[in-house]
Amino acid sequence: MLSQRAIPRRRALSATVLVLGLGAVAASALWLLVTGETGIRYSADHDDTVPMWHQWVPVAVGVALTWLIPRSREAAPGTADGTAVAATAATGPRRPPLGEALALTAMALAFAVALYAVSAAGAGEPGYILTKALALLVAPLLLFWWLRRGRRGQARSWALWPAPARNRAAPAVPVLAWALLTYVGPFAKPPSGFGSTVDPVTLVAVLAVGFLLNAVLEEVFYRRWLQSRWEAVLGAWPAIVLASLLWASWHVAIQGRGDLAPDLAAVFVNQGVTGLFLGFLWSRYRRMWPLLVVHGLVNSGTILIGLL
Repeated sequence: MLSQRAIPRRRALSATVLVLGLGAVAASALWLLVTGETGIRYSADHDDTVPMWHQWVPVAVGVALTWLIPRSREAAPGTADGTAVAATAATGPRRPPLGEALALTAMALAFAVALYAVSAAGAGEPGYILTKALALLVAPLLLFWWLRRGRRGQARSWALWPAPARNRAAPAVPVLAWALLTYVGPFAKPPSGFGSTVDPVTLVAVLAVGFLLNAVLEEVFYRRWLQSRWEAVLGAWPAIVLASLLWASWHVAIQGRGDLAPDLAAVFVNQGVTGLFLGFLWSRYRRMWPLLVVHGLVNSGTILIGLL
């Protein structure tokens, strides 16, 4: 348990992370606006762009609806109201998992740096897949195995309480609203013609592998593992913002144009903003399927729309 002296320091740290994180997104948007570079790439497969605010409207609506539709009262407290999660187990209250949160953060940063180097070296898709698997899957699993050994087999899971039985369908409303605004109407991204250039088997294989490697692996690492532990340390919104920016940062390697500062600004206002919606969905409902649907559509939505 935190001492009474530590609580004010933890609250100050939470406020600092939240202000700096949101400030980074706001400063990035302002910089892009001033420089006239408001068109952001929405896919690593081509250089087409959309206005950066086209990303923001669906996210704003999705976040608002997630806020309005309450989680079940069966859910554990301290997720979406900005307070720290009390990590408990059969042995009683324990200290927040700062060490685990820092270790996972180091892995996220290492992944972003390593992937940037791999991209600069022209290693291509094999290098991308290997780097991602090592940083976001192998390294965390080794960490958890080592921690479990140190705890002598005791099952301890930080802030990963079971999802409530009620309100199972509640996330469908914000997810559907986000999807409609993102792919239908004035903010819709242009459809992709990729689906018509390959045979159906190849298309299904590409979409399935992409879903597992991107949507599943990234959401498990950045939201279920990383964000959950920072929630236990800092509270919900500081953790959501921090995980969103870490998730956004690695996209520089696949969507950047070679100038690090403006590339970082672009991914902060693109993936960083989308990450706020993904993180809030996880913090609010503690269910993986809404994250996988949203993330899956982020990667393949234009392809699926192009098939209609």
